[in-house]
Amino acid sequence: MKITKYAQSCILIETQKTKILIDPGIININEETIKEWMNPDYIFVTHKHSDHFDEASVEKIISQKTKIYSTNETSRAYQKLSFLIIKEGNKIDLGKIKVEIVKGLHGHHALFKEENIIHEEVGYILEIEGKKIYHPGDTISFPNDYNCDIIFTPFNNHGVCMSPFEAALFAKHTNASLVIPIHYDNTRLPGDINKFKEELEKNQLNYKFLKIGESIEV
Repeated sequence: MKITKYAQSCILIETQKTKILIDPGIININEETIKEWMNPDYIFVTHKHSDHFDEASVEKIISQKTKIYSTNETSRAYQKLSFLIIKEGNKIDLGKIKVEIVKGLHGHHALFKEENIIHEEVGYILEIEGKKIYHPGDTISFPNDYNCDIIFTPFNNHGVCMSPFEAALFAKHTNASLVIPIHYDNTRLPGDINKFKEELEKNQLNYKFLKIGESIEV
């Protein structure tokens, strides 16, 4: 399978027959991005913030086959599109692909206005081709027993998700064999890349920073 990282928290996963887009947000979208996102089979959205879901772009890329999964809160925020509503604890059977809906706990700071506060966030653990792939969304750290092979780990230095220290420990706890960092490349809320590398290496974690639009085969 091929994994491609886009700005902030957006991930595209492609197998021979299936195209999955996670958190297609508004940051750094251009014509090439839209072209690469076209005709996904499934879109998974962790929460309602526009840096994780850009309604205008999604309207351009979806086809009749596309299914969009997210929370009730996200669905209420984007009423032009039809969502399949999920919540923590749900499991989705997509044939050869299985998806577990897990807890997400969005960070908060005092500059958030009421419309920016997240009451419903989820993460996704996708089982694809024998690998478990975990996208936690903009979560802060919380107790869990999740295990995965690949984790997209959100970090920055501004409270909405984990610090480098917390993010490395969170990733280590999942026993992931590969950590792919996300969220740090939002220029308004940048993460300390060197500090996160230091924490990942301190915890003996295998990691790969992907540039926007860069892909790897796993």
